[in-house]
Amino acid sequence: MKRGSISLLKVKQGYYRHQGHQGLMGLSYRGAWRMNVQHGLGRKEYRYSDVYDGLWKEGVHEGHGRYAWSNGNTYIGNWKDGKTWGRGVMKWVNGDLFDGFWLNGFRHGSGCCRFADGSYYFGTWTKDLKDGQGTYYPAGKVQAENLTDPHCWMKVGALVIPPVTSHLVTLPCTLTHSSDGGQYEVEDNASVVFEREYMQGVLIKERIRKGTGLSYKSKHLRKFCAKEMKKGSCVDIFEGHRSYYLMLNLQLGIRYTVGKITPVPMREVRASDFGERARIRMYFPRKGSQVTPPHYSVDFYWKDYCPMVFRNLREMFKLDAAEYMMSICGDDGLRELSSPGKSGSIFYISHDDRFFIKTLRRSELKILLKMLPRYYDHVKEHENTLITKFFGLHRITLTGGRKVRFVVMGNMFCTELCIHRRFDLKGSTHGRITNQDLIDESTTLKDLDLQYEFHMDKLVRESLFKQLNLDCTFLESQQIIDYSLLMGLHFRAPEQLKALLEPPDALHKHENLHQTDGAISQEFQIPPKGLLLVTHEPSSVITTPVPHSRGNTLRAFSVGEKEVDLLLPGTARLRVQLGVNMPAQARRKLLPQEETDSVEAELYEVYDVVLYLGTIDILQNYSMKKKIEHAYKSLQHGPTSISSVEPKLYSNRFIDFLEKVFPYAQQP
Repeated sequence: MKRGSISLLKVKQGYYRHQGHQGLMGLSYRGAWRMNVQHGLGRKEYRYSDVYDGLWKEGVHEGHGRYAWSNGNTYIGNWKDGKTWGRGVMKWVNGDLFDGFWLNGFRHGSGCCRFADGSYYFGTWTKDLKDGQGTYYPAGKVQAENLTDPHCWMKVGALVIPPVTSHLVTLPCTLTHSSDGGQYEVEDNASVVFEREYMQGVLIKERIRKGTGLSYKSKHLRKFCAKEMKKGSCVDIFEGHRSYYLMLNLQLGIRYTVGKITPVPMREVRASDFGERARIRMYFPRKGSQVTPPHYSVDFYWKDYCPMVFRNLREMFKLDAAEYMMSICGDDGLRELSSPGKSGSIFYISHDDRFFIKTLRRSELKILLKMLPRYYDHVKEHENTLITKFFGLHRITLTGGRKVRFVVMGNMFCTELCIHRRFDLKGSTHGRITNQDLIDESTTLKDLDLQYEFHMDKLVRESLFKQLNLDCTFLESQQIIDYSLLMGLHFRAPEQLKALLEPPDALHKHENLHQTDGAISQEFQIPPKGLLLVTHEPSSVITTPVPHSRGNTLRAFSVGEKEVDLLLPGTARLRVQLGVNMPAQARRKLLPQEETDSVEAELYEVYDVVLYLGTIDILQNYSMKKKIEHAYKSLQHGPTSISSVEPKLYSNRFIDFLEKVFPYAQQP
């Protein structure tokens, strides 16, 4: 071997060190290899003292990792093709910190900036520039209710950071102008925050929200947020927390069973792979055993249901086993969310936002096991299905006999675009409205809260309802009711801000539209086009696909019935799939004499939106209990307005309601 060369062996694990010029500034790598290239988990020390510790793929950073620059800057999060990509945290040496989404090395999507002076900015970025609406909290004049408790902060390596979804409440203060020229001074006894709008990094609008104290709504919301915090709403699971050991047990069990089943050669599932008897059982003593490692949790029994079936399902959904384990079982742990429904279930979410883990009742577990053979066939036959994606079904038995059952599902809102509104739609009306005092940007709204109808491309809409009918037919055959369409909306506000830059005379004209008998007699102006459908080009789609998404690229009537990508001008190009990156126009249903807290008139009733859709809550059958509930509530509220109706009526009502939400529109 020549002097100065490096000997690399084709082994899974290895180490090398290269002495640099004149013996100065060394370079070393310790970790996994594949075909003489770094591949897997490894640590590399670069010249000039930079260090990367994390996952590699064919010689570049890919997956979760930590990069520390010699100047003191640190990034911890996801990588792709050697660049920051996905959810991550950057901490600069000056004390600034960004926790949010990245794309191709730039901040891109929603996030939170915590500045060195103690101020915060919550908003969205486009290629490292602030873009769209956001909220700025001045230094020293804001407290985060779940940031004040250090147990609720996320610990990533040596960094300790607050979660992006923190509930912030302003402290009492009053805003006045100083006498020395334009600076703001803050006095006690009022609240102040700055609502800002940016276009490509340029501040085009700022509104100061101030008052003489918290309103009843603000106080009620503050009380509600505090109550939710006590329940564990969106907090990280920390040692001593009531769910800490449960989380450790779950991670240990998933790591063991996925690692055990992955090396087994792929094969088609058999009848014996289904049912309660198709399981892996294991005891995890704290001190470890011949087949289980020692751990810091409590002793527990683990049961993994139908491992071969869920292994094949993960393959269908294009999930890599290593990435799946890293996402759920990595050092970052899980976050716990309060249940948005009435079931009382506990929800966990992985720190990369890819997976939900939900606790199940015994009856729900039985329903899932019973329907699993038909579910498997349905998913295999219909790759565009909108039904919830299931990846694993587990049970933990703790000392004393307490049993906790879990199901692992995909998070359909794991996207680089900001989800501005969420709706849970069933098609029923009884109880399907949200208390207005409790609504914020993270609230999941219901049927009667929906004030929009969505107009889509003709072929895109046809594909949507074809699959909805297939899915409802399957659920009806399994006697399932109470399911709903979960819908996330991304508004393309940055593309519509031109209207806000109109001269005052034009704005005044919009505010004084002629009205007759309380109804607006003119059509509102349609804003500039913010979404474009273009012919699909796989090499041009620069954004990462939604995790575990599958299915073909949709075709659109407007481009000659060809497969299409969604072009967001100045931002990105996205592949359009069923339920993922679906473009539409949202037409707001304005009410006569509509009241608003804003002093600014709303200019438009048509908005460009990107939709994310999925059918959820499919584990409730039309049992005897539901039949009794139907009979009782029918006498009080009418048989068609309540949720508990027989499966055929439920599916027909569900489709009829969605046809009104997504009305058919003749293409130009």
